[in-house]
Amino acid sequence: MVTAASTTSQSGKQWQERFASLPVIIETREVVKTYRTDDVALTALRGVDLRVHKGEMVSIMGPSGCGKTTLLNCMSGLDEVDSGQILIDGTDISTLSDNQRTDFRATSMGFVFQFYNLLPVLSAVENVELPLLVSGTKPSEARERALASLDVVGVKDWARHRPAQLSGGQRQRVTIARALVNDPAIVWADEPTGDLDSTNAAEIMALMRDLNSRHSQTFVIVTHDPGVGSQAHRIVHMRDGQIVDEEFPS
Repeated sequence: MVTAASTTSQSGKQWQERFASLPVIIETREVVKTYRTDDVALTALRGVDLRVHKGEMVSIMGPSGCGKTTLLNCMSGLDEVDSGQILIDGTDISTLSDNQRTDFRATSMGFVFQFYNLLPVLSAVENVELPLLVSGTKPSEARERALASLDVVGVKDWARHRPAQLSGGQRQRVTIARALVNDPAIVWADEPTGDLDSTNAAEIMALMRDLNSRHSQTFVIVTHDPGVGSQAHRIVHMRDGQIVDEEFPS
């Protein structure tokens, strides 16, 4: 259960009041997740309750092994839960088939990971347009939208370059462009700055904050970096598979 906020700045209080009036887009109810290997069972999530409002930027923080990445994977439908409910914009994703969850992610979610997950044989624009092509978008439209997405994140001039020809910051911008190309309601980011130096990390977080502000997209960010966490509207702290505290630092 979440305790009283440990730190809430004046601006944080304003964010708290603002988002409290907005619709809930992500809700977990008593979510339990256990991993089993042979005779060993490890409970990663222990009855997690969390609500995220539309347009909110939330960081999930905690020590290694506390369950923060597992929670992100379960909320986004990449992993199944043992019990409890996960509602995304009112849809209980546990009731969807594997194919339905895949389609749901493709149309309403974007993903940003630490190690980019870009295909090395494809150019930047080809990596960004790939999700659209897979979901049946016409090639001409997919190319147009991919170039527009690269422009939004500031790397359109590198559209024809392959990942190996880009810097770490540029590769992460391409990853963000790919996450945004389907205009998702939610962007999930797992350690999005973990493979970047401090300068590039600051630029990526500034970009994500700007995108959140301009497009009112919901961002959920898993991070171990307090500097990254403090850029969010709200920090959710986890320990031993539970949410133990939250704060509003912005």
